[in-house]
Amino acid sequence: MLHEWFGNPLNIKYEVFTMKLIKLRTVMECTALARSTIYKLMDEGVFPKSVNLGVRSVAWVESEIQDWILERIEERDLLK
Repeated sequence: MLHEWFGNPLNIKYEVFTMKLIKLRTVMECTALARSTIYKLMDEGVFPKSVNLGVRSVAWVESEIQDWILERIEERDLLK
């Protein structure tokens, strides 16, 4: 990257983040949902869509799953 050679003369702030893809087993563990429920909710448009990795391989964006979980928590807290 250019800032490695020239420093940061304009004091530009930048944020480095990593995106991570997670497989179905991890999604199931994080959400406590069954495979069939995950796909049903995806079809209904209320759960993050999977990302195709190949002919027979999919994964989910970890941050989208985390956001979905946080939305469930916010819904719960609004009902109190």
